Amino acid sequence: MAGSLFSMHGLSILATILGGSAVIFLRLRGTNKPTNMKKIIMPPIGMVSGFLMFVVPEFRVPLTWALASFLVGVILFSYPLILTSRFEQKNELIYLKRSNMFIFVIVGLLVLRVILHDVLEKYITVPQSAGLFFILAFGMLLPWRIAMLMQYRKLQHANVRI
Repeated sequence: MAGSLFSMHGLSILATILGGSAVIFLRLRGTNKPTNMKKIIMPPIGMVSGFLMFVVPEFRVPLTWALASFLVGVILFSYPLILTSRFEQKNELIYLKRSNMFIFVIVGLLVLRVILHDVLEKYITVPQSAGLFFILAFGMLLPWRIAMLMQYRKLQHANVRI
């Protein structure tokens, strides 16, 4: 049993590191190509299917825990991402402007997630922890993408007027 817990914990940390690395890589690569509304709204829409994990009883958590996790994502974690996401216009196309601060924000969030994960796993199961961090990530992603969409539409609307 102890070996399986270690492997679950190790897999969880590995998934966190790989996921964070993918976010950084995709974000940096994305600044070289023009963006559009679909690229902004698809991540949260695609992420919604992840809520199916809660069909499995081992992933279920009390509603108050889920709400708290979502609010932590919204209030604490989305704000730095919103601050580091800006758009710019080049030749009538809209690009996500590269921010060096973004990488530091993502790495900081990853470190904090690993630390919080270790603390939480003393009190809840690994699947419950995964579920709560998924909800937290969705709470972080949703306002960030809404803010990006508002910025994009504002810039897009300003281009129409010109």
